Amino acid sequence: MDRQADAEHEALVADVFSTACTSRAVLEHVTGRWGVLALAALNDGVFRFNALRRRVQGVSEKMLAQTLQALERDGFVHREARPTIPPHVEYSLTPSGREVAQRLVALIEVIEASVPGVVAAQARYDEAKTASA
Repeated sequence: MDRQADAEHEALVADVFSTACTSRAVLEHVTGRWGVLALAALNDGVFRFNALRRRVQGVSEKMLAQTLQALERDGFVHREARPTIPPHVEYSLTPSGREVAQRLVALIEVIEASVPGVVAAQARYDEAKTASA
């Protein structure tokens, strides 16, 4: 019995560096271009699909739908469909989704605050590359 308990515990230990670990796929769902933006947008509140699509500029309907499905499956997004005509569907964050989104928003804020330095670094890099070519 102890061997079985150890095997079950071992199966639950997440290691994102392992190709076989579920956490790697979840990390890809969260940190993919559309996952980050969808979660950050949903951090602001409940959205209907088209409102979320307008908020996340540049995402196609298909990509947003796939992203939301993956995040819902992972337990980060809650989809509520009301049986009305036309259907009324709203998306919001679960408690786990809120925790992840808050961390992503903090990262986004750091990146946005760093933009002037990033632009300067890119210009220096491009100048150096052009000079060495």
